[in-house]
Amino acid sequence: MNIIKKSALAATLFLAGAAMLGGTTSAFAAQEASSLMKNSSIENFGRDTRVFKTDASIQVKKVHFQNRYGISVTGDLYLPPNFDEQKKYAAVALSGPFGAVKEQVSGLYAQELARRGFVAVAFDPSFTGESGGNVRDVASPDIFTEDFSAAIDFIGMLPYVDRERLGAMGICGLSGPAITAATNDLRIKAVAVSAMYDMVDSIRNHYKGDYYTPKQREIVKQYLAEMRWKEAEKGSSIPGYHEIPVDKDGKVIRMGKKLLPDKLPEGADSVTKEFFDYYCGRAYHERSINSAAAWSSTTPYGFFNFPLDSHIEEISPRPIMLITGDKAHSKYHSDDVYKRAKKPKELLVVPGATHTDLYDQLDKIPFDKLAAYFNQYLK
Repeated sequence: MNIIKKSALAATLFLAGAAMLGGTTSAFAAQEASSLMKNSSIENFGRDTRVFKTDASIQVKKVHFQNRYGISVTGDLYLPPNFDEQKKYAAVALSGPFGAVKEQVSGLYAQELARRGFVAVAFDPSFTGESGGNVRDVASPDIFTEDFSAAIDFIGMLPYVDRERLGAMGICGLSGPAITAATNDLRIKAVAVSAMYDMVDSIRNHYKGDYYTPKQREIVKQYLAEMRWKEAEKGSSIPGYHEIPVDKDGKVIRMGKKLLPDKLPEGADSVTKEFFDYYCGRAYHERSINSAAAWSSTTPYGFFNFPLDSHIEEISPRPIMLITGDKAHSKYHSDDVYKRAKKPKELLVVPGATHTDLYDQLDKIPFDKLAAYFNQYLK
């Protein structure tokens, strides 16, 4: 390791664990620190499969840490140019979009924040990408929220990170978990989201809440019950849409093994084209659910059962920043959260930007303003 030798890392994590426990030297403290030491690691980056233009001045390390449910979460740790391990840096934990991997959008955001002086970790949520979980391609509003707090655990224990200057950022469908984590985890001093999707609203109510009639929602529930039996009988997951369409005849539209088609059909709507162009075109990644797979057909259960960001007013007096585009089909999610949040809050609407422009278009993503926001509040 260039930054931290394994032996030094072990000692560092032991001391950090003891400090977190109030400096006690009891056997319990030693056992707890040892557990933390065993359940997190930093290693060399290895094969680079990132799909965005990388910056050679930014050191990147592969990291692993465990969430509260014992699931190993994998991330990429980005360090600022001219990194000095004797310094104390502000740090940000990032994830998203829903069905993406850290080699896509969150990695780009982490790199750009690192370029502007932050330590940043972009991670794959549980059950996706390189992160653990006995089942794959399953989403959980609760566990995805916990993953953010686990990422805060990890970066807050790094010796070169100031534990009082920690932020979180969610992109697209991981915005809700980021906001929900910030609501209750007071260690998160500032939260930002970009191209926000509230996945509970999107999955349970569909676009702008006007898609499902009460009758259609019952049809979807019946479909979920059917798929639950099929998955139980098979003993493994079966691919399915996470946002389940119902046709004009009141029947659920089912899918094959992939969320997006191999070829964009003629007459595809603009939103489908946006996602296809990003995930199947310029940013394809083999581990991305949106690029090469689909969610488990029973994934909607969690989002039907549990809300996200329902107590957003409790983030105040800590700040929240929302970034959206004036041409983004998802803009209404950001508008709704902004209305419900208390001050300090900021809604930044990027002129001419669509939803996926905020994934990777460097001329449209306001990275300087995002960095200024975190600099202001992570003092």
